[in-house]
Amino acid sequence: MNRQYWLDLFTGKTWEEFLENGANVSGFRERRRKTAKRIHTGDYLICYLTGVSRLIGVLEVKSELYFDKTPIWEGEDFPCRFKVELIHQLEPKTAIPILGLRDELSLFQGLKSKNAWSGYFRGSPALFEPRDGEILVEAIKHAIANPIKREYDEKKYWRHPKTYESKVGVVTIPEGTTDEEVETKEPREGIITHEEIQWMLLKLGSDLGLDVWVARNDRNREYEGKPFQDIPNLRSDLPRQFDNATNRTIELIDVLWLQGDAILAAFEVEHTSAIYSGLLRMSDLVSMQPNIKLNLYLVAPDNRREKVMDEINRPTFTRLKPSLPKICKYISYSQLKKEIEEIGYRIQYMKPEIIEEVAESCEPDEL
Repeated sequence: MNRQYWLDLFTGKTWEEFLENGANVSGFRERRRKTAKRIHTGDYLICYLTGVSRLIGVLEVKSELYFDKTPIWEGEDFPCRFKVELIHQLEPKTAIPILGLRDELSLFQGLKSKNAWSGYFRGSPALFEPRDGEILVEAIKHAIANPIKREYDEKKYWRHPKTYESKVGVVTIPEGTTDEEVETKEPREGIITHEEIQWMLLKLGSDLGLDVWVARNDRNREYEGKPFQDIPNLRSDLPRQFDNATNRTIELIDVLWLQGDAILAAFEVEHTSAIYSGLLRMSDLVSMQPNIKLNLYLVAPDNRREKVMDEINRPTFTRLKPSLPKICKYISYSQLKKEIEEIGYRIQYMKPEIIEEVAESCEPDEL
């Protein structure tokens, strides 16, 4: 039998709903109908939990594609459906972290950055290479026979981002900010500050041999007694290649890397919970200069990742041409610090593209 292997994405919540409703129907979004038509009886759907990045089961397809909106999942219809049989199942604690298989899977080979693999797991159904599919099924069977319990983040398991179909594709409508999300202005001992991240980005760019720029209203700031203005290659002005409105926006971006008069990368450090100011500046820039060729990055604390993903996928940002989630990537504080520490003296041999090693796509999971 010429079986095909397909990715089937779930959150912990949609997985539990699937089980509660008999575990005999799986579905995909209507906009995935064209791809779903390629799935046939006997194919395997390999179940992957977003948020916790684990493989949890295998479904055998028992029907051809049909269209149905009978309620199964609370959040969405997923009307492109298949009858399925759950032939291999793990528990959340024994589910397999996908990164544990990276040395065996072809989808992890030849990546431009460490996090590029995550783009594959943002939409389903997606077809695996036959060998990758076989490896995944065997790994799940082995884990069932030899279970290893691993703790996982329950909040990430139960997360259910509110995504909606629109004329511009899939967007998210974030919940309102709660009082407990408001950050205090006084830095606490051991907590990474906005100034520290700005300093790291400025110094990294400078060490890479680039000119750097810090937001005009931050020029007099310092980190641990070291003034920003002491960083080598810090520019005092920017190339005047745009209109005044665009220039005023660019001047307020937290950190820029430049090579000659070309701006290579723009970084907004979103240290506060709202995650709005930097996104709005980037949005303004894209609106005013839709043809600008510029790498955009939103740098934020690790525990704000989901907030970043939700906010950047608001309709106001996805409607831009080009869509902001397609051209702006997320960098976590910990990944940035880790990369800089690991580079050490080798920085002199590096190219600016190393920032892609820690950057993550902001396009939404398509569950």
